Amino acid sequence: MKAIPTEFEDLLSPAGRRVLNGRDAAICGALADPRRRFIALEGLVKKSAAEALRKLLEREMLPLLSEMALPIPPETIWEMKHNYEEWLPKTVRVKTAALESKRAKSTRRAKELGLTDLLSSESFVAFAEAVAGRKLKPKGGQQVLCYGPGDYAGPHNDHHPEDRGYEKGYLDIHLSLSAPSVAHQYLVYTRSGHFSEIVPVHGLGTLTVYRLPFWHLTTPLKAKPGREKDARRWVLLGTFGFKEA
Repeated sequence: MKAIPTEFEDLLSPAGRRVLNGRDAAICGALADPRRRFIALEGLVKKSAAEALRKLLEREMLPLLSEMALPIPPETIWEMKHNYEEWLPKTVRVKTAALESKRAKSTRRAKELGLTDLLSSESFVAFAEAVAGRKLKPKGGQQVLCYGPGDYAGPHNDHHPEDRGYEKGYLDIHLSLSAPSVAHQYLVYTRSGHFSEIVPVHGLGTLTVYRLPFWHLTTPLKAKPGREKDARRWVLLGTFGFKEA
């Protein structure tokens, strides 16, 4: 792959196009039920296209990413005054590029490659709308994440009460592109107030759609034995607000 397709539909398998066209009753509108917050989808992206895209990201974007590392503050233990009053802010370790800063090299390169166009394309928004079962604001945010061995995201809810248009909920859609050297990585999320649900997210072409906010975490990425050097999971992320009914 010399350039990234500017339309998301060019990455889709026949099964993925059925969702895009509203012809998969099991997936279309899956998140319209307010009690359902998350869905993971396999087989909707062509494996050959996903692998070509992953290799292009490795070559073109990896050197431009910034490390985000927010460890557990030691005061969460040593400043406690009473038993069982633990508190935990969001903790994370991952490489990332938010494709919004015009001055960042990663933003410029993503635009040149067509990555920004892909994550804001009409078919990308339409696919997300098909799964969400409701209309989205077409202008959203884009981000690139890259998890290496041991990288993770601790428990968090992605609620943004200070951000206009997102304070009452919004939609995230992630395209995961894992190297063959990745053994596993999972998303753990809550049902009825408990971290009781777990799904693998380390596939090549896995699509995950989130109706946020809700509590979830991403487990540390585990590499296959002896293959830690190139074990990475790329995530292409689009964020969209809901249109008013």
